[in-house]
Amino acid sequence: MTETWLLIFALAAATFTVRLSGYLLGRRVPEHGPWARGLQALPGCLILSLVTYLLMQGGPLEWAAGAASLTIALATRSLPLAMAGGIAAICLLRAYF
Repeated sequence: MTETWLLIFALAAATFTVRLSGYLLGRRVPEHGPWARGLQALPGCLILSLVTYLLMQGGPLEWAAGAASLTIALATRSLPLAMAGGIAAICLLRAYF
């Protein structure tokens, strides 16, 4: 057995272990209570923290794109549309300014 095959088997075992542990842990996640509410709010908090960090690092173009994305989010109440609008806004602003 070569080192390549050993590496392939080790990576396959690691991948299987990660997927199996995700499945087993996912079954134990509570559906009600404070942990459930916290886990439901987690994706939004992560996106908000990433956007806040990028806005803190950015300039006027990034703030304008953030404002456009916020406007779209308030108007449509759709996260995918707000994200797509923000991405389109920053691409257009960076291309023309």
